[in-house]
This record gives sequence, C-alpha cells and structure tokens, in this order.
Amino acid sequence: MDLGQIEAKILALSPFVRHISLTRRNGALHAVVTPDFKALAQAHIINIENQIRWYVLEIYNFDVPEELKIRSYEIEKPPHAKEFSFDTEEPLYLSLLDFLASHAKEKITPSSHLELDLGFDSLDFVTLLLFVEESFGVKLDEAALASLLVVGDLYLHIRTHATCQAAKQKSWREILEPKKPIGLRYSPFIMFLYKTLLYPFFRLYFRLELRGRDNIPNTPCIIAPSHQSMLDGFLIEATLPYGILKRTFFLAFELVFGTKLLKPVADNGQTILINQDKNLLYALQKTAQPLREDANIVIFPEGARTRDGNLLEFRPFFAILSKEFNVPVVPVLIDGSFEALPPGKRFFRPKKIQVHYLEPIFPEGLSVKEIVKQTKDAIEEDIVTRIA
Repeated sequence: MDLGQIEAKILALSPFVRHISLTRRNGALHAVVTPDFKALAQAHIINIENQIRWYVLEIYNFDVPEELKIRSYEIEKPPHAKEFSFDTEEPLYLSLLDFLASHAKEKITPSSHLELDLGFDSLDFVTLLLFVEESFGVKLDEAALASLLVVGDLYLHIRTHATCQAAKQKSWREILEPKKPIGLRYSPFIMFLYKTLLYPFFRLYFRLELRGRDNIPNTPCIIAPSHQSMLDGFLIEATLPYGILKRTFFLAFELVFGTKLLKPVADNGQTILINQDKNLLYALQKTAQPLREDANIVIFPEGARTRDGNLLEFRPFFAILSKEFNVPVVPVLIDGSFEALPPGKRFFRPKKIQVHYLEPIFPEGLSVKEIVKQTKDAIEEDIVTRIA
C-alpha cells in the first residue's frame, strides 16, 4: 500500500478530515492533518485533537501492519481569512485575555485557536463557559462554542451580546455544585451478578492475579486504574469487594458505552456517561455526586486506552475531585489486559492479567498537580517492580 492509498483510506474514515499528507520520519509514518473545521463546528465538536487522534488516526491504526501505522502527527491550524480590527486594549478584551492567560500554554493573539494553539481541554472549556456567563452575561454552550474557538471570534461574540462586565471566576467547589438535585441509580443486585459471573471467568481464562485489595479504604475514595483495554472496567467490577462495589460508580465515555450494545450494561452497571463535546458541566457535577453520597467513583486518569501498552498522560479531573472532597485516590495497576484484548481486536486471548490495588494517596497538603504526579508515579513504580 503506497502513501496515496493510505491517505485515501484515512479520508474515507471521517468527514472531519479535509486533507492528510503522509511522510516518513525515522522510518515511521508521520501525518499532517488538515481538519474540516466547518464540519467540526456543525457537529458541535470542540475537542478537535481528541477527535482526530482517537477517532481517525487510531481507528486507521487498528488493523494495519506495524510498518504502516501512523506514529506521529500534527494538526494544521484553521486559516483565518479576516483581519481582526478591534482595539486589543479594550477593557472587555483585556478581561477575557486575563482569563485565557491563566489557562493557556502559549502566547495569546486574536487569531489563536483555543485548543490547537492554547492547549484548552474539556475542563478549560467548562471554566471558560462559566466565566463568560458570570462575567459578561453571555450564556454559551459547547455547540455555540464550536464556532467560536478562535479568540477574536469569541471576543467579538461576547462584545456584541454582553450585558455586564465584571470578571468572575468560580472555584471548582462552586462549579461542581449542581443547581438541581442529581439522582444516581444504584443497582446492587446487578453489580453482585456482574461480579459473580466475571470473577471466576477472569480467574480461569486470564489466570487473574489480584493483589492489594486491603489498600481500598472503607471510606469514600476515587479508584484510579491504568487503562489498557475494554476489559479494565469489568476487571475492577470483578475484583472489588462486594461491600465496596455496590457503592461504586464508573465514569465512561458515551461514545463507547452509549452504543446499543453497551448502553444496557451502563444503565444497569452504576455507570456515569460523559460526552466531551456536550453537557460537560452536568457530566462533571454528576461524576462528583457519588462522593457527595459517601460512595466511590472509578475514573481512568488517562482518559483513553493505551495503544502501545505504555501509560498515557494523566488528566487532572480525578485529582480535582480528590482535593475538593478530601477523599483519597487509590491507584490501580492493570497489567496484561492490553495483550488479552489489543486495540481493534474483538476476541479475547488467554493472557495472564494482574490487578494490583496500591496504597491510597491522601490529598491533605498536596496540590492537584502533586496528586496527579503521585498517582502516576505509584503505578509506574509498580510496573518497574513487577518487571524487576
């Protein structure tokens, strides 16, 4: 298969890629992707990099030989046809700029793209939407924001619709507090049934090795496993003591567990579904609800399954919850499920799987970044110990 054929195959995978160019760097394929920004905005997608990486490039990588996998990529920024002519010293613009600067990873200009230039992620978008509403009286949702991801466009929209101007930022405690009660669906019998069926199967077929379960506190906690395959949530269900499992909820992506096949499992499996491009504020508030009810929440800090067996970057939301609700994080090493069910494969392989619950990390005296680092370090250290 030549590069032109690969490019055509990738273009056929998604309406959100307008052009793709492939080259070889150090013997591996590198992609330069030009998104279809109009199609993305019409689909109300604000996490563009996430869409291109996981639902285009990695989908392509699933079923091709190693030498044809795309190992690196870059995403071209949107061309901005018009020149922004507003005064960048206007107080409203400076107020917006101050907020953006507290989240941005690069220098900000009117042509900066919130995600692709400034590095905004889902949590940043939530705080931005609330800041705009609280500070300027302009209510936006993710669908509207999808067409306003360039700083200048966002500012001009705010300036046109602003009813007030007073910079206000909510704390995470305020953000996570719902305006209306949030109900959770407890399914203790179903959870018991899942555990009863899954645990012996995992023990026999995958020679499941379980360690460290006594590290799980009897008080509310956040369980933070590494993420290797679609098996991982079920492995946690199977290995948690029933007394803890019946008061434990799982955070999962709607795109995966909201399908016809898996939605019944989610609906009856104490699962909270999240869509990164829709109703994010409510999803975050609902994720915090188990902790308000003295229950537990399972969050995979990587936010996605590994594609090569190595840990991905840990996202900070689990640490924010730990800090705000003063509950410990229990890191969990899941090892072997990558080999048992590799990405893109539908059938299990009888590979040995280990689940190791590590010592809890308590948030007192730690920053969010320190909680994230200690959680990832604990899992990495256990990997090194296991290998040694």
